Amino acid sequence: MENDDICHLSAVELREHYRRRELSPVAVTEAILARIERLNPALTAFVTVTPELAIEQARQAERAYAAGGSPGRLAGIPISIKDLTPTKGIRTTRGSLLDPDWEPDFDAPFVERVYAAGAVMLGKTNTPELGWKGETSNRLVGSTQNPWRHGRTAGGSSGGAAAAVAAGLGPLAQGGDGAGSIRIPAGFCGIVGLKPSFGLVPNYPPSATGDLSHPGPMTRTVRDAALLLDVVAGADVRDRLSWSSGVDHLTAIEGGVSGLRVAWSPDLGYAPVEPAVRELTTVAARRFADLGCAVEEANPGLPDPWPIVDAIWASAQAGFHLERGDLDAVRDRLDPGRLEVIERARHLTGAEVAAARIRREAYYQAMCGFMERFDLLLTPTLPLTAFAAGADQPGQVAGVPTDYLSWTPFTYPFNLTGQPACSVPCGFGPDGLPVGGLQIVGRWRDDATVLRAAAAFEAIAPWAHHRPDLD
Repeated sequence: MENDDICHLSAVELREHYRRRELSPVAVTEAILARIERLNPALTAFVTVTPELAIEQARQAERAYAAGGSPGRLAGIPISIKDLTPTKGIRTTRGSLLDPDWEPDFDAPFVERVYAAGAVMLGKTNTPELGWKGETSNRLVGSTQNPWRHGRTAGGSSGGAAAAVAAGLGPLAQGGDGAGSIRIPAGFCGIVGLKPSFGLVPNYPPSATGDLSHPGPMTRTVRDAALLLDVVAGADVRDRLSWSSGVDHLTAIEGGVSGLRVAWSPDLGYAPVEPAVRELTTVAARRFADLGCAVEEANPGLPDPWPIVDAIWASAQAGFHLERGDLDAVRDRLDPGRLEVIERARHLTGAEVAAARIRREAYYQAMCGFMERFDLLLTPTLPLTAFAAGADQPGQVAGVPTDYLSWTPFTYPFNLTGQPACSVPCGFGPDGLPVGGLQIVGRWRDDATVLRAAAAFEAIAPWAHHRPDLD
């Protein structure tokens, strides 16, 4: 098998090759590290690469398979970790000039769990400063490029992770999603991005955005996302809001979705959408009727919750520096766009932020009421294809001006509600770029049905064979 083919194998496929002794974890890791060395200078997917650690972990996995025992669920599977997530002894820049050489003395729970499962750590993937925007550029290393077209954004804030997975630089990646930061780059890069139900994957240290933030998997296939979710899900005492489902998602996704009630909303009743995106996502949503679902076009009947998100998100960015007491001392080191958001948030009163949280609760209750009629809600993941790399946001969608995150109207609602939501590829636009994906949203804490629906759609509209031309 050619090295480039090896680099595009899924985690589930790699496990089977390892078990049958057809591939070596060390050889696979070496092939992916060589591909990173060759492609990353142009992509800027990785900020830090950890080749020595990766090879040592691959050797450990190889010994585990050779011994004929029970290797961990991710034994020998290469993975990357977002550069916001603490990794013990590994540089964690958070995309910022504030502490660019920070080496944490602990691992986040996500990292602990993938290590315990035998995963191979490739390194840390690029992110905007403190994950503040839906595009991945920072003053430390520059812009992550979309593997499908240089000069276009990979999305954000988990843009480095998405670019790495799409480019064959590891089958598994960790992302974090506070307003769409897993699903946005997944949509732009044509991969699977799962925002699990809030708290299913523990989050420590806690995000400044609090219970908007969800760690989760980014992969090329749905089964890989389910496999990684199984490894990292479950309560952790360090996260007081975390919980355990007891579900084996890799098993639970089998069985199809016939008989499910599915709502399709091309705009949630308020979102501007580019025509090509609306057309392709509508075709994709109708495929669920072919899967035996009862599909109905329906909107929740709720207003755009952007003002709620803006108040919570912006105040969190400002609160980070209020806690540190350092804004005036460091403002010249901050991303100018992020500083603008912080300055705007400094005029918000505590009462206004509290009022936004009250409106959030009402929004959650209303969305739960809408979902009583349906098992799933389908929407576009994004209203457009990838815009210019380095731009904080597109500036407009379908002629409507946009703000720093307001252009992501399909993703942030489900950070407010905490529902599971998965972006899956659904084709390419006239510009040759991945259409921002089809988003599959489930009921409260029903991740299994979301993944089962994603797997059923993948079976009739496969995408993993599509590869960007990077050679």
